[in-house]
Amino acid sequence: MSTFLGMPTTAPRGVGNLRGDESFPAAAHKALGNAQLRRNLGHATATIRAKSGAVIDELPDWQELRTAGSALKADTMARLPELLLQLEENVTAAGGVVHWAADANEANRIVAELVRATGEDRVIKVKSMATQEIGLNEALEAAGIEPVETDLAELIVQLGHDKPSHILVPAIHRNRAEIREIFLREMPGVDPALTDEPVILAGAARRYLRETFLSTRVAVSGANFAIAETGTLAVLESEGNGRMCLTLPETLITVMGIEKLVPTWQDLEVFLQLLPRASTGERMNPYTSMWTGVTPGDGPQNFHLVLLDNGRSAVLADEVGRQALHCIRCSACLNVCPVYERTGGHAYGSVYPGPIGAVLSPQLTGVEDNASLPYASSLCGACFDACPVKIDIPSILVHLRNEVPHPRTEQAMMRAAAYAMDHPKLYEAAQHAAKLSKVAGRRLPPPLSGWTASRDLPEPPAETFRDWWAKR
Repeated sequence: MSTFLGMPTTAPRGVGNLRGDESFPAAAHKALGNAQLRRNLGHATATIRAKSGAVIDELPDWQELRTAGSALKADTMARLPELLLQLEENVTAAGGVVHWAADANEANRIVAELVRATGEDRVIKVKSMATQEIGLNEALEAAGIEPVETDLAELIVQLGHDKPSHILVPAIHRNRAEIREIFLREMPGVDPALTDEPVILAGAARRYLRETFLSTRVAVSGANFAIAETGTLAVLESEGNGRMCLTLPETLITVMGIEKLVPTWQDLEVFLQLLPRASTGERMNPYTSMWTGVTPGDGPQNFHLVLLDNGRSAVLADEVGRQALHCIRCSACLNVCPVYERTGGHAYGSVYPGPIGAVLSPQLTGVEDNASLPYASSLCGACFDACPVKIDIPSILVHLRNEVPHPRTEQAMMRAAAYAMDHPKLYEAAQHAAKLSKVAGRRLPPPLSGWTASRDLPEPPAETFRDWWAKR
């Protein structure tokens, strides 16, 4: 079957974790009432910011690295079809098998069939945003296959029947006392005398996972990067669980978003400097695992790469919004965002929370399905300053706000305002009429109340510029 870059269609409804059950304002209102959540988030994001800022300040060429990363990503997006074909050719030549998945349904079906073909009913998983995006765990469970998350934070989320709330630290909304309760309630064979000391909790997880690592023959991973010129895949992680998943099983299945490409090995050098500093605040990533196809007698003997579109072609088709595909999933924008720090990740309703989620999720699903997310921002610009590949998130947010379906009342008011501003006499009359709002109050009556239901009218000045000018 011939391969091709998907048509610009959005991620399907009813599968995956890109759409919430309620709007961001409704979900955020509930989150703001959770004092413990706000304490957890405030402490964690402040710690990560400080650590990251310290190691970034060590590099005199940090801004040049950011510029290089941005340029490399723009070049990759401009040549994505040819680079994907080059990747497929090199993965295949190295003994791997490439599968093309147009959406979440197709990707889940491919992975489930590949696991069934091995005769196994359990898989170990490396932390992967792509598999969370498509709801792979739920699809595997529906197919009678048990997925076991091996990243500590992802394990906490899985055992707690919860959802991740941060790209880098999925269980950031949990404190150690809550984690202890989850382990006592859900972890088989756990010591009833378990305490909430971090080293004790980590030891309990290690004992639980060790048998799984040694006895499971199939692993599922994501990929941080794929090198087109060699067909090499790379996973960056900090616990060593990824190294175990990528080397011990007989079969490895990698699900990767089509935007994760870099053209050459030399290009990877830039991102291996940017990512650890921007994400975990480390000078170098603790575990960087790379593999190229299959090597006889060493590591998995069956390798499958699933290239996932799931709305990415639709993002690529938007000349402004396609910047969101440059994201390297470092989470720096989340850690500096005042909105995220106060509401947490669950309020965004998507596996991609925070500023990057506010621009990526609406594009993957279609803006109408996530219409409130482009407004989940104060447009302060901290996310742009922090982004290691210079994604102009504030500009994309404004762009997407223009794409959001607006209420008819709001549309009518904007048309009327535009018409008035284009006619000087009418605009002058409107200025005088605005003074009446001091009598009418800061809210408009129906049917114009749709506008002031979520915003106050600005208080008119005592004297307009035209009045001031006329006196002089």
